[in-house]
Amino acid sequence: MLEAKNLDKEISVKKIDNETANVKILNNDILMSVVGEFNKNLIQIEKLTKTKLYFRGNSITVKGSRDSVSNASNSLMFLVNKFLVTNSIENNDIIYSLKHGVKELDKKNRNNIRSIDQVIKTPRKSIIARSKKQSDYLKALQSENIVMSLGPAGTGKSYLAVSVAVTMLMEKKIDRVILSRPAVEAGERLGFLPGDMKEKVDPYLRPLYDALYDLFGFEQIQRKIDNGSIEIAPLAFMRGRTLKNSFAILDEAQNATLTQIKMFLTRIGENSKLVVNGDPSQIDLINKSHSGLIKSKKILKDIKEIKVVEFDHKDVVRHPLVSKIIQAYQKNFDDQN
Repeated sequence: MLEAKNLDKEISVKKIDNETANVKILNNDILMSVVGEFNKNLIQIEKLTKTKLYFRGNSITVKGSRDSVSNASNSLMFLVNKFLVTNSIENNDIIYSLKHGVKELDKKNRNNIRSIDQVIKTPRKSIIARSKKQSDYLKALQSENIVMSLGPAGTGKSYLAVSVAVTMLMEKKIDRVILSRPAVEAGERLGFLPGDMKEKVDPYLRPLYDALYDLFGFEQIQRKIDNGSIEIAPLAFMRGRTLKNSFAILDEAQNATLTQIKMFLTRIGENSKLVVNGDPSQIDLINKSHSGLIKSKKILKDIKEIKVVEFDHKDVVRHPLVSKIIQAYQKNFDDQN
């Protein structure tokens, strides 16, 4: 668990009574990051915890019920630690801090709040594990040769895999990162696409580009693509290759057949890692029974060298509505079956 050594020097929390606490943040840069532009972070904490937060000078006074005051205070403590460890605070950090909060603000429990389990530092931002499953996934990405992750949209399957892969490339632990997806349209018929092969397949691979640019910046990634150390290609281009000193990610694997996934996994070579990601609820194949993702998980379940991580709606780290939408669709599916 990662906890900034000087956390106690930067923040103090004093309970005034069961309905009031005073949080003091001494460093102005940290304070401004925690509060957010136009107090937006405090407003979100108020809304999510049903408290009132009064900001003046270096102090934030928290008022509400006993449990809500503790949760809001714990959230502020986590955000200070997040800034000290990663030098940034993002909107999702507030949701995460409250999701994993405890009700009593005491020394025995508060380490569960202020500690950060996994951090991947990229040139543009630091990525943290926002759930137990994400922590397990990050550990597997760093330690295992083959990892399969299954789960709904917004759980960080692709984003985390890309962050680990390119970080390993920057640290020269591998020579190449290969990002691949099946070229299957998401329920639409796009028709003829003009241009060369790269221009034809780029629309299918756009989410991977977005993750790369978000983490590492356009110019740095473009240089890596131009010199071949980052390769983005459709799954069909993987046939016949042996990958050495590489980190290869197969994204949207729910749209790959059993034969295609087998082909991808058997590309592994010396000092290489392979990752297979997919959402079984979003199969775009005309015949959904042809999807090889769930079948591959069952076939490979007894191979201890292959790590499987299964996410659910509780691991969604996008907008909070995404988790509710996933649950609603799943309930509708369950009712119909």
